[in-house]
This record gives sequence, C-alpha cells and structure tokens, in this order.
Amino acid sequence: MQPDAFGSGVSSFAYLKALAVDYLKIDGLFVSNIVNDPIDYEMVRSITDIGHAMGKKVIAESVEHEQILAKLSKIGCDFAQGFAVGAPVPPDEIG
Repeated sequence: MQPDAFGSGVSSFAYLKALAVDYLKIDGLFVSNIVNDPIDYEMVRSITDIGHAMGKKVIAESVEHEQILAKLSKIGCDFAQGFAVGAPVPPDEIG
C-alpha cells in the first residue's frame, strides 16, 4: 500500500490554515464516539489544539450525552452543540 500525501488535498491542514473564519466546527462524525474510540478522541483534541493555535474558537457538534461533554471539557473545546447541552428550538423561539 502506498502512503497517502496527507496535507495535500482540499481537506488538508493547508486548507484549514487558509480559512478566514473565527470559529471551527468539528463534525459530529468525529465527536460522537470520542468516549469509546481513542483515534476519534485524538482527532478532536488535535483539531481543537490547532484551532486554538490559530486563534480560533472551536465548536463540537453531536454532543449527545454528558460523557462526551466531559471529554470535550478535558480537551479544552470552547463550545458544544447537541442534546447534552439543549434540545433544538425553532428560530422564532430564540431569544
């Protein structure tokens, strides 16, 4: 098997570095299993670390229970989105 050229594609760190945003949102695909999968945990941790090094706030989506929330707190993630922090509400009910 040939090694992949990590960092050379559209979904690479080079792309991340060029984003002109204030917030990074980590996809729930990685977040939802950080309690049971050490690779997902390390990916979320590293994305959070890189985001902070770039001066950005980090949001984790699909935070469905307290165990995930606790792991994100340990990692230092800035914001959480999901049922562990609140149920979705219609836009006209937002404050």
